[in-house]
Amino acid sequence: MTEATIFDKIINREIPATIIYEDDYVLAFNDINPQAPIHFLVIPKVQIRTANDINNDNAELVGKLYVAAAKIADEMGFANNGFRCVMNCNPDGGQTVYHIHLHVLAGKPLGWPPYQETLKK
Repeated sequence: MTEATIFDKIINREIPATIIYEDDYVLAFNDINPQAPIHFLVIPKVQIRTANDINNDNAELVGKLYVAAAKIADEMGFANNGFRCVMNCNPDGGQTVYHIHLHVLAGKPLGWPPYQETLKK
């Protein structure tokens, strides 16, 4: 059995989070360390550890993360201005919780590349 993550505990309401959207498949809540004026996470209600674990059996569920992100963006009024969706994978990709999650960032123009210091190496 896979060990419960902090996101499993949020899904089960064992720890608090500012939930902004929920349906039968996904949950969205504000990031506790926002990197943009708007920064929330969209997670599946079943644990998929990393992007490497996405397959034909769970691809539809992963797509629902993006559908939820677009719906929230529209409801919150920033869809037309734009937003960024990011999914980190494993340590070098910046993943710290091993339950896939879509970071949605918005509320200001977002530059590219996102981390200038990576260009200096």
